[in-house]
Amino acid sequence: MIVDCAIYRDGHRTEGPEDLSDALAEARAAHGFVWIGLHEPSEKEFDHVTQEFGLHPLAVEDALKAHQRPKLEVYDDSLFVVLKPVVYEPKSDAVSTGEVMLFLGDSFVVTVRHGEGSPLGAVRHRMEQEPELLGKGPTAVLYAVADAVVDHYVDVATELQTDLEELEADVFSPDGGGSRHTASRIYTFKRQILEFRRATGPLALPVNRLAGVGQFGAAVPFVNDKARPFFRDVNDHLTRVNESVEGLDRLVSDVLSAHLAQMSVRQNDDMRKISAWAAMAAIPTMIAGIYGMNFDHMPELRWVWAYPAVIVVMAVLEVLLYRLFKNRGWM
Repeated sequence: MIVDCAIYRDGHRTEGPEDLSDALAEARAAHGFVWIGLHEPSEKEFDHVTQEFGLHPLAVEDALKAHQRPKLEVYDDSLFVVLKPVVYEPKSDAVSTGEVMLFLGDSFVVTVRHGEGSPLGAVRHRMEQEPELLGKGPTAVLYAVADAVVDHYVDVATELQTDLEELEADVFSPDGGGSRHTASRIYTFKRQILEFRRATGPLALPVNRLAGVGQFGAAVPFVNDKARPFFRDVNDHLTRVNESVEGLDRLVSDVLSAHLAQMSVRQNDDMRKISAWAAMAAIPTMIAGIYGMNFDHMPELRWVWAYPAVIVVMAVLEVLLYRLFKNRGWM
């Protein structure tokens, strides 16, 4: 379904005609551009847009099916860019991703949104308050959307860092994260990091191309070369996010290793305690077992004080063993 359709002349909005071909012709005549926003369109709904703007069928297929990696592809009549906005749910500490596809031509921008994680409504509203930026054409829309997506990555990375600090405090608390669910929480957190990484990692290559960084010095069609400094700013933010995600991934792996090591040490302590109590129980059991044999000739068998003497000997030995194990930290 078409969420919004407008023509922009010199950065100012005018409502476009219902016929898309008329809107495109009007925008070109006014040296402006058409911006059409769609949300999870069906194949039938998207056919009309495809025909009017001459979109490449492979890009259209990707836009309809979604579940794409962030990428940038250049076709004869348009540029196709895929971004993955990330949504963080504080109540469930869960990370989910949506998708935003952009088709850029000389006089049009078509945005296709999948999922709820999308900054497009806020981006369009903000840009309409800045006619000077919007007057730069479709390139400005691409920059604004990419900048909004990456800036939100920074916010999500900060939230994840806070969650990891809380998880660390739990694991390294006096009880050592003794809850049986601690390992499950750590593993779930690692899955969230992986989901986040799938959105941020592959985006580095497209942003490098747009920014002209490193070996990507060639101009990208349908993107104004003067916009490169702006995309370099986006690239800087994305690099910081990717470094943060890399650090979070390594740190959560270390936290999991530390938790497992603590569990192993705790189990060893438990085994030592069990062994100590078993050793203390073995001595009276041995003495009682010997004196429980039915032999006529045994030391002090007929002695009146034999029974209390044996009890005292067992008690003394138990006390000695207890002190020995206590001094060694086994109990």
